[in-house]
Amino acid sequence: MGTLTLKNSKNGKGVFANKEFKKNERIIGFQGKLLTYEEFPRHYTKFEDHCVQIGKNLYMSPSGEIDDFFNHSCNPNSGLKIKDKKAFLIAVKNIKNGEEITWDYSTTMDEDFWEIECKCGIRNCRKRIRDFKYLPKKIQQKYIKLGIAPKYLIEEFDNLYK
Repeated sequence: MGTLTLKNSKNGKGVFANKEFKKNERIIGFQGKLLTYEEFPRHYTKFEDHCVQIGKNLYMSPSGEIDDFFNHSCNPNSGLKIKDKKAFLIAVKNIKNGEEITWDYSTTMDEDFWEIECKCGIRNCRKRIRDFKYLPKKIQQKYIKLGIAPKYLIEEFDNLYK
């Protein structure tokens, strides 16, 4: 058995840990094909593109593998790190064996064309998954400190962090 399992969660399919992950430990690399927005398949819509933004105009398409099933949370236990057109999840806090692994989709978003109702269900849920620039400043700063806010967002909104 691997370190991750796909199973049912409160929001459909989700990815669960089969071992403990320590804070800052790498969980998995994302494997999708790189696309610009203009290259999105025609059947995708702004509401169901399932691509992950990893650059100013660079996205990673679904891979068809387990990395497509990590759910969003407004209080995630992992975060997406982006380096050299590669994306991977790291634990941003200790994750217990059997715990669902989640990340905040807003940490990579900067396109103003996709948003969706959040159903994570945590006490302080933001109710909408939207671009990084719409996150409260305190949360933006937390994600920057954790190293899970990509360079293209920090450069774009540099004036917010001074």
